[in-house]
Amino acid sequence: MLRETNSAAETRALGEEFSGSLHPGDVVVLEGELGAGKSELARGIARGLGVRETVTSPSFTILNVYESGRCPLYHFDWYRLESADELYELGMDEYLGGDGIAVVEWAERCPEAVPENTIRITLDVTGEESRRINIRRGEYETSCD
Repeated sequence: MLRETNSAAETRALGEEFSGSLHPGDVVVLEGELGAGKSELARGIARGLGVRETVTSPSFTILNVYESGRCPLYHFDWYRLESADELYELGMDEYLGGDGIAVVEWAERCPEAVPENTIRITLDVTGEESRRINIRRGEYETSCD
């Protein structure tokens, strides 16, 4: 599915709409350059799941857990990870494909930790506020070509 948004609010609204198709165990990978709107899309997904807390980027904590929605939301940011070993040492791999929905920013830092059947969302900047958002399901590409 390919969509265009023209503001952060529209990106959040798309995330909210998309959340209706998510089920416990789903893993959603958000891809895009810094400032592409990954966290805005994650906020929309959270809102659509009924999360009542303020959703912030887990840049320093690596994981934020939100349990107030229809199922737990595990919001990851792997930007600061050096390898998947760090993820496993922290026990965070248990959240992927578990009882909640995992949303992962910067998954390309540890592609080997991403389950094969995942939902991949790419956000491309097409203007100051506009984004092209491509949502697809299937195997996550782990090559770094």
